Amino acid sequence: MTRNRALLLLPGLAVLLLLVVTPQAILFEASLGARTVFGGIEHRLSAANYGRALEPLYLAIFAKSLSLAAGTTLLCLLVGYPVAYWLALVVPARLRTALVALVVLPFWTSFLVRMYAWVFLLRSEGLLNMLLTSLGLPPLELLYTPTAVLIGQVYGELPFMILPLYAALEKLDRTLLEAAADLGASPWRTFARVTLPLTAPGIVAGAVLVFIPSLGAFLAPDLLGGGRTVYVGNLIQNQFTIARDVPFGAALSFLLSIAVLLFVFLARRPLRAARLA
Repeated sequence: MTRNRALLLLPGLAVLLLLVVTPQAILFEASLGARTVFGGIEHRLSAANYGRALEPLYLAIFAKSLSLAAGTTLLCLLVGYPVAYWLALVVPARLRTALVALVVLPFWTSFLVRMYAWVFLLRSEGLLNMLLTSLGLPPLELLYTPTAVLIGQVYGELPFMILPLYAALEKLDRTLLEAAADLGASPWRTFARVTLPLTAPGIVAGAVLVFIPSLGAFLAPDLLGGGRTVYVGNLIQNQFTIARDVPFGAALSFLLSIAVLLFVFLARRPLRAARLA
């Protein structure tokens, strides 16, 4: 039996070794090297790139990326929870599948195309400013600002928050809500004492799914931020493409991977506690 289990695990382990472990090993080995004059890699064992990555300038960029990821996660939760609650507990069962499909519908279009759509919406002559002008209000400078980047990130990551919350709310035992109401609990008290704790696993899962890609985002900051604000995703991209400093870019990538793994490790305890609650 043990041998059969090991044989069944071999294909998955081989894929993980080929697509995860090997690239990370190559990345780590490159991060210990140095950039040559023509943008190549001088292979040597040195932690200079990691020391450079921990300079105040780059730590500030990491902090800015953390704040973007945290803000995206919080806004997605504030917007996504009411939507998931409405889908799971208010909408008739016959309509739920169609409405959930609408949540997933944006994935049918390239993320790049969707970000360009936001460029046309937020630019000075865009639809939003045209609407404001028609109402007699002054136009707003939204494009190429941190606000535009945050809007694009929330739009792109929102389905990853709604779907886990919907799954958690759909499994909610309705009799518990009825019992709370029969005992005199107000709707807000029922939500705070019953619904919210029981859907905590969905909240934690959604936060992980939103926070991780937002931490290394580079497309929305590049298109909607106009390069005026540098985030860690853009910094890594520029090191590989423009600066041609592969070792430093590899060091930044490896540090970002460590930060993501640390976040996943820290999220394990609240997720486990929420499931046991």
